[in-house]
Amino acid sequence: MDEVRLETLVEGRCAQTPHVGSFGGEAEALRRMHHEFVPERGLRMAGRHHEVHLSDLRRVAPERQRTLLRQPVAAATG
Repeated sequence: MDEVRLETLVEGRCAQTPHVGSFGGEAEALRRMHHEFVPERGLRMAGRHHEVHLSDLRRVAPERQRTLLRQPVAAATG
């Protein structure tokens, strides 16, 4: 990656789940969050999901990497 950016997120209410493992395993956790957890609670997605990496990706084996997956949400409207 040649470009690094600093971005301030103002997200408000979020659904969040921890993920342990490689990036490839995140897809199923995000699918469950987006298609099960969020709608079952009368919510809707209100922006792009993002990740908070808790492990140093240069030093931790992929299967042990810890990440928070976050999805901004809002109340679903009728």
